[in-house]
Amino acid sequence: MSKCCVLCILVVADLSGAALPAAAQQNPQQPPTVAAFVRNRYMGRKNEIVRSAEKMPEEFYGLRPGAQEEVRTFGQHLAHIANFNFLWCSQAKGEKNPNAGINLEKTLKTKAEFLKALNDSYTYCDGAYNALTDSSGAEVLSITQESGRQMQLPRMGLLLLNLGHNDEVYGSMVTTMRIKSIVPPASERRPPQQ
Repeated sequence: MSKCCVLCILVVADLSGAALPAAAQQNPQQPPTVAAFVRNRYMGRKNEIVRSAEKMPEEFYGLRPGAQEEVRTFGQHLAHIANFNFLWCSQAKGEKNPNAGINLEKTLKTKAEFLKALNDSYTYCDGAYNALTDSSGAEVLSITQESGRQMQLPRMGLLLLNLGHNDEVYGSMVTTMRIKSIVPPASERRPPQQ
């Protein structure tokens, strides 16, 4: 191919780009980083769990989806999430657990108490997820599990463990809400997009 043809192709390509609207010339939106994806999933699930706690009437906070006493009540599910949010997010932050030694499942009684503990735990965890980057997520942490077992995990793995736990417990909460014909936030109808 001659230099003239190559030059013509480059000029046509340049002119065709000039004819496109400015929005079309911009680079397409970059996909989120792994850390951004994890943070967005955390924020979404946090929103659904808190909205579920607010939506459930206090009279059903003691409801469990079966007769077995070892099955958590709706309120105990919220306290269980809060307990582990404090534990795993403190480890991800490299801090002492601000809730150490307190079993919220056994101490909380009212809807207001459950909501406060849940919101406090999420406010605490927000710092761990907001500071997360792909680089900091790869850092290996030495942690002590609730059983006392020592292990090493990357920070991102620890926060994914927390997120997965929140997902799992939310699924149990949904069962309790459905027993009382309450639509969980994740299943609420969304307004049509404009």
